[in-house]
Formats: sequence, structure tokens, C-alpha cells
Amino acid sequence: MKTVRDILSAGTAYLAERGRQGARASMLALIAHVMQTDRTWIYLHMDDTVAEEKLVQLRELLRRRGKGEPLQHLLGSVEFYRRTYRADARALVPRPETEELVELALRLFPRTISCPRILDMGCGSGVIGITLALELYAMQPDVVLADISTAALSLALENAISLEARVRTFRSDLFSAWQGSTSEGDTRILPPETYHLIVANLPYVPDREELQTEVTHDPSTALFGGEDGLDVIRRFLREALPHMEPGGCMLLEVGHDQGERVMGLMQEVGYVGASLHADINGVMRFPVCYAPQKTVRADN
Repeated sequence: MKTVRDILSAGTAYLAERGRQGARASMLALIAHVMQTDRTWIYLHMDDTVAEEKLVQLRELLRRRGKGEPLQHLLGSVEFYRRTYRADARALVPRPETEELVELALRLFPRTISCPRILDMGCGSGVIGITLALELYAMQPDVVLADISTAALSLALENAISLEARVRTFRSDLFSAWQGSTSEGDTRILPPETYHLIVANLPYVPDREELQTEVTHDPSTALFGGEDGLDVIRRFLREALPHMEPGGCMLLEVGHDQGERVMGLMQEVGYVGASLHADINGVMRFPVCYAPQKTVRADN
């Protein structure tokens, strides 16, 4: 019979040989997942034997991880801003940098607005909007999650229900859901027209860029943004301005070399106070801007 120590050692070597980063950490997580325990238990029970049915489950998960399937998909969850969210192939796996985007939004957003309207555009699994809804709960925010993918929205809704977050979801190709109908009998519920805060992590990967194996398991619609990666962001910036409250704040997450260009696009469209903020590694990844005190309709 194999012991926990045997499995940890062999599994770590298997993943390392296949170029998977964090091989030992991944193996610890898989063992904890299958054994329904935590890492402390693993270290205290290294010489315990593992039942055959558990070995079968581990071998399958190890095989999939070795082929590059994200660890979060195998575990069915991801930690984000001190909370556990469901994660699977329906939406982009949240990156650590996105936690920094949320932290920046919480730092910049004034706490003096009563019942602020907040939009998480391209919400994916909903981690940004749900975190803001929970962290700003005392302000009674009206938080809207929007995404073009019905699959992603279903995952976002599951996360909101699991974490008891008060949010609303809308299927929308950027701001298409905001286009009301005057036809008689149309009972569609439209999202709020304007927002005090808009946060977005939209597709920004150039079409021809090669991705790490793990990233290729994410939906392509959540990744690629045209030849230079900025097609979706350009359209978003034009469409978003009329939907911002005067003086409202917008924060984006973009690629490692796109910050200056996106800040320039913000200024071209008519946003004011544009600035660029670095992530923990010093990458200028987060463009921030504000709607002018008197908003102007952008040309379509």
C-alpha cells in the first residue's frame, strides 16, 4: 500500500517532469481535495496508507493536471479576496492581479455615496462584483454583473447565492442589454442606466499571442481582444461613458504592456483624470479614469 509520503513525492515528480509550475503545491492540494482534509493533516499523517479508491481518484486528477488543466478546475474552487468561489471551465480562472484591482477600487471609491450603483462588466465568475457587493455591504450598493456568456453568468449566480451577495445579472454584449424596447407588451427588466463605479476585466490578449497551457482551458471569448488585444476595450470605453454618473470612476485590468495605450484611449473618448497604477510586481496594469462632471454622449 502506498503512503501519503509516497504519493506526494511521486506526484510532485510527475508534475515537475511535465513542466507544471508549483508541482508540490498542486499535489498537496489534490491530496487534500481527495482526502477531504487540509494540508496540516497531510503533514501529520505522512506515513498513513491511502485506500485504493482514493488512489484511483488521485491518479485521474494527476493525469489531468499533468496535461495542463488548471488546478482550480480540478478542485472546483478558487480563493479570491479571502473567500472561496466556485471555478470551472464556464469562466476565466481569476488571477491574483485581479484581487489587486478590487483592492484599488475599494481604496479609490468614496464611502460617502449612499446606495451606489456599481457595474462589473464582463463579470465571468463574478468575483469582482460579488467581492465589491460584500465589502461595501454597509453602503447598500446596487451591483450589476454583466457578461455576454450565459454559462459565465450561471457560474456568477451560483457564486452570489453561495456567498449570499446581493447582485443582479444581465446577459449583455457590453451595453446591448441597456437598449430598451418600446414595443407593446415588452416586459424586460433593464439594468440601471448610470453607475458611480464601473470595474472591468475584459478580453485583452492579442489574437496571435501564444498562451500557457493552463490559460487555454479558459473560454476564448474571455481572453482574446483582436489583433492588438484592445478591440473590446475600445468599444467598451465608447459605450460606457454615457452610462457613468458625472464624476463616476472606472477601473480596468489590462495586459502588461497596454496600460499607457488604454490610458490614451480613455483621454481620447473624453474621460478625465486618467492615471495608471501598478500591480504588486510593478507592472502598470490598472488604468483608472473618471467621467466628466457633465457627461457627453459618445458617437456610436
